[in-house]
Amino acid sequence: MASFNKVILLGNVTRDPELRYIANGTAVTDIGLAVNDRRKTATGEWVEETTFVDVTLWGRTAEIAGEYVTKGSPLLIDGRLKLDTWEKDGKKNSKLRVVCDRMQLLGARSGEGRSGDAPRGKARPASAARSAPAQAGGDEFDQGGGYDIGGPSESSSYQSGGGGGDDDIPF
Repeated sequence: MASFNKVILLGNVTRDPELRYIANGTAVTDIGLAVNDRRKTATGEWVEETTFVDVTLWGRTAEIAGEYVTKGSPLLIDGRLKLDTWEKDGKKNSKLRVVCDRMQLLGARSGEGRSGDAPRGKARPASAARSAPAQAGGDEFDQGGGYDIGGPSESSSYQSGGGGGDDDIPF
């Protein structure tokens, strides 16, 4: 039987990302996303409900989030559900989270409309340093490849938003 695992979320980041690198030099970060829903109850009263979702980003997407995403930033996340299970003190635990395949930064770019602001930089270890291809036309990033127990695949690439030359930068 066929299956389909796709999640698209639009919300605000609940905490600053904490970028880290796993043993093979791949970047990873976890963020929280608050997604609001407004609906009418049977009595005709409007109720706002917030759902908090944990999202994991890998590779270049994680590095970009570590540089440009802060608490409160609006983000569009395209990914898939992943169930983590573990045992602690004899008790089985599980948690459902989203593994991000693509992230799109929304709102004003860093420095626009605010003088003197610059993106917050994070140092990368030499093993993780590599040049990123240029992208034109948008702030959308593709986190290709699969995810399994051994970690993400090494194929991370940009989802091009249109044309583009060597002088274009991703932001």
